[in-house]
Amino acid sequence: MYENIVKFIRQTYRGRKLVPLHEPCFKGREKQYVIDTIDTSFVSSVGEYVTRFEKEIATFCGAKFAVATINGTAALHATLKLSGINAGDEVITQPLTFVATANAIAHTGAKPVFVDVDRKTLGLSPEKLDYFLKKNAMLRSCGTFNKKTGRRIKACIPMHTFGHPCLIQDIAKICRKYKIILIEDAAESIGSYYRNLHTGLFGKAGILSFNGNKIITTGGGGMIITNNENFAEKAKHLTTTAKIPHKWEYVHNKIGFNYRLPNINAALGCAQLENLPLFLKRKRKLAEHYRNFFNKIGMSFMIEPDNSLSNYWLNSIILKNLNEKNKFLYYSNSKGIMTRPAWRLMNKLIMYKDSQCGDLSNSKWLEERIVNIPSSIKNCIIT
Repeated sequence: MYENIVKFIRQTYRGRKLVPLHEPCFKGREKQYVIDTIDTSFVSSVGEYVTRFEKEIATFCGAKFAVATINGTAALHATLKLSGINAGDEVITQPLTFVATANAIAHTGAKPVFVDVDRKTLGLSPEKLDYFLKKNAMLRSCGTFNKKTGRRIKACIPMHTFGHPCLIQDIAKICRKYKIILIEDAAESIGSYYRNLHTGLFGKAGILSFNGNKIITTGGGGMIITNNENFAEKAKHLTTTAKIPHKWEYVHNKIGFNYRLPNINAALGCAQLENLPLFLKRKRKLAEHYRNFFNKIGMSFMIEPDNSLSNYWLNSIILKNLNEKNKFLYYSNSKGIMTRPAWRLMNKLIMYKDSQCGDLSNSKWLEERIVNIPSSIKNCIIT
């Protein structure tokens, strides 16, 4: 069976000797825009492409405001700081996520608390979240506090895993009940929607990533999206070293961060964004191509959840058990097909091993079975 899968993937990517997991696709005005920043010498964080990229991302997502940052981790860190998350607070998130989600929490001095995911969405489970809070939390007039630690549970960060929207509407309802700030890690889900609303817009703010392995890239870059004008203004100020705007004076009114996206990166992003609808269309066709194949051979392929429109950033198959997963990873990579497991669960990493956790049975089950397969539309037969 593994031989047939490898053969099918190689045929899908025009017989390439080495098939990457995901690579960027440059087919538009990328060179033209980047050269323009070099010719005008506006390559740093000041330039027309940064402003343009922010406006166009906001329009695409249906957000009122967007603030560009150097990467998704910086976007999430700044969003947490602006939301008042500090040392001594707790932030609930999922263990099945990229490490940047937990790291951004730790950068504020707060403690991550890990709650399980749903198998059908791969994202934070509202059922498990509600159960954890009923068992471990105490709601007061000033917020929700952890009975075990005494710390305030101040925020919740669900992540839309591999571009598949989680049950974010239910999570938002629970967060409102417990007076918990909702911040979405939508780093992987540009172009994904839940009940016709773009991911990242169900809470106070959401963040996007434009790393080199995403559907569109700025090389390295991120974005804060929000419908709150005051929050957006503060985000731009904080990520621009908290400098008070002036033609020549350097005056800063708080400890800020040098997190703004350079103009040269934004230029790349503007060109990429022009082709995003086409990229998303091809991603869906590729996912359907895979789905038909894996259905025929009786293997589980991850599809978008109900009431959702997924960008299918990374396509995933679910193997029978850990042994089968490891065998397939070894075989496919030895044959030049780049496949990857899901991340090691956050609570298993040395820096987060002492974090409080709920029942993580779904996360553990998925960790033992998920394999990501090549998902790039570059050099793909799907058009």
